[in-house]
Amino acid sequence: MWIAWIEFDIRLGEVHSLKEKRSFVRPLIAELKRRFEVSAAETGHLDQHRRALIGVAAVAADRAHLVEVLDAVERFVAARPEVELLSARRRDLHSED
Repeated sequence: MWIAWIEFDIRLGEVHSLKEKRSFVRPLIAELKRRFEVSAAETGHLDQHRRALIGVAAVAADRAHLVEVLDAVERFVAARPEVELLSARRRDLHSED
């Protein structure tokens, strides 16, 4: 079994409050879950209104599939016009590691 995750550090555009931030972040997380069948959550910068860390994780039988999924997730996040992708860090592990 392979486990992989990616964490995005993003800056949001014209956001002036935590409430506005939620209106951007929640739909993004919901779309990641729906489109790619992954687990996703806001994992950091919870008290900053223009920054967010978004974590995405997946499990599969083979590593190649996980790489494809995380590549697609990264392209999707990077293409969002309301988001500036500052960094993306990823990792994968085999269950026997």
